[in-house]
Amino acid sequence: MEQVFDLAIIGGGVNGCGIARDAAGRGNSVFLCEMNDLASGTSSWSTKLVHGGLRYLEYYEFRLVREALIEREILWQIAPHIIRPLRFVLPHHAGLRPAWLLRLGLFLYDHIGGRKLLPPARSVDLTKDEVGKPLIPGRYTKGFEYSDCFVDDARLVVLNARDAANRGADIRTRTRAVQLNQADGIWHVTVEDTSSGERSTIAARALINAAGPWVEQVLASGAGIHARAKVRLVQGSHIVVRKLYDHDRAYMFQNSDGRIVFVIPYQGDFTLIGTTDRDYDGDPAQVKATPDEISYLCDSVREYLARPVTPADVVWSYAGVRPLYDDGASEAKAATRDYVFELDTPGDAPLLSIYGGKITTYRRLAEEALEKLAPWLNGSAARRGWTAKSPLPGGDLDVSAIGALSAELARSYPFLSPSHASRLAHAYGTRAIKVLGNARTMGDLGHSFGATLTESEVRYLIANEWACSADDIVWRRSKLGLRLSAAEISAIDDWIPANRGARERPLKEAGGRP
Repeated sequence: MEQVFDLAIIGGGVNGCGIARDAAGRGNSVFLCEMNDLASGTSSWSTKLVHGGLRYLEYYEFRLVREALIEREILWQIAPHIIRPLRFVLPHHAGLRPAWLLRLGLFLYDHIGGRKLLPPARSVDLTKDEVGKPLIPGRYTKGFEYSDCFVDDARLVVLNARDAANRGADIRTRTRAVQLNQADGIWHVTVEDTSSGERSTIAARALINAAGPWVEQVLASGAGIHARAKVRLVQGSHIVVRKLYDHDRAYMFQNSDGRIVFVIPYQGDFTLIGTTDRDYDGDPAQVKATPDEISYLCDSVREYLARPVTPADVVWSYAGVRPLYDDGASEAKAATRDYVFELDTPGDAPLLSIYGGKITTYRRLAEEALEKLAPWLNGSAARRGWTAKSPLPGGDLDVSAIGALSAELARSYPFLSPSHASRLAHAYGTRAIKVLGNARTMGDLGHSFGATLTESEVRYLIANEWACSADDIVWRRSKLGLRLSAAEISAIDDWIPANRGARERPLKEAGGRP
């Protein structure tokens, strides 16, 4: 007989994979399909922050900010290898938001979200503190410093998918949902392998549309669906330049147009600058940072930093489309970042569509989504909230232990450079030893592709993390694309089909799970 899944999910971004993990952990049978690679859409093109969203206080989004601030420390504790605390410097700009308003906002930010581990905000004398040195001399004399967290966004998605699969979920990438039909209270989803064109159909009692920017297109592929909510596509672009300053703090710069721009230490040798906010009309898959946006970001930074940044300094740029709920806001920057659910039950077959949301609140979004579908699911209510305590793969260590893990890898594998050991620790956490295995020399890790990427790591990513191409490996599972040449990246794409054995079934993990 045809298997009927408890839950089918369309979309392999942070929301879809977060729901898959939670649902599988509650005992549901779960199917998830993603038309491209995991996190290949919005989820890998963020500003890479786990944060409350300080600026959302201006729009009275207190519930969203409070929830995000609570989640900030929860996520840090379940994934301390890919999430780390980061201090932000907010210079006071005369003529923009007054100092008393910034101080009030930071007081609320420190106190409404149950902050326990991160240090509180403080005032900074920019004429004396080292964080004032990169700024234009004499223009900014006082500021504030507060806490948030940095996250490897794409790896957050992949680790949720990996844990879901460990708990029995069927995760299929490069698999597009092309048709939705329901009959007798069951959804029948026709999916297409985007590589071969082969089609098949799966059945599920409940269906979640977590397709992000494509949420409305998915709804259009089904019959008898009465969706009412609207998605507002908002483009956010970022640029990466060579390292702009030596200290480890980030900046939050205010612009005269009311927007803010973050300047963040990135990947050791680089600085990440973003983001923009502009309405987007077009194919979300084709979005790119425009020359105007790149100039806007450069100009924003030039207002603050003594060292000018020009478009010629940009070594990489990226853009994503945020699928926000259309609340009728006049400006893209004011559109809510909160998430909205729409439940449709044609023929008593539930279809839950997700609009909006942000990376920081993905775990709570997953919990609320499953609560909405509770009447149709078999999951144990006793398991509710389990994802707040169970670490993501590789995250079973204390939030302060990542440095010790890097040092331990360097001791156990003395042929690794300190930077290589640190990269593996921050990417894989305690699972780094699965990448390194019994290697005694660099040669034991197989072919070297450059920038510390080895055959052993590539094989691991293909077998365990659904990587299929060089882009998957160097731009989503890592950011080694910043250090590899075009020829070196191309060589990875040549190696993969020539080594089909790398696509072996994932190794059995503890407890006999794949």
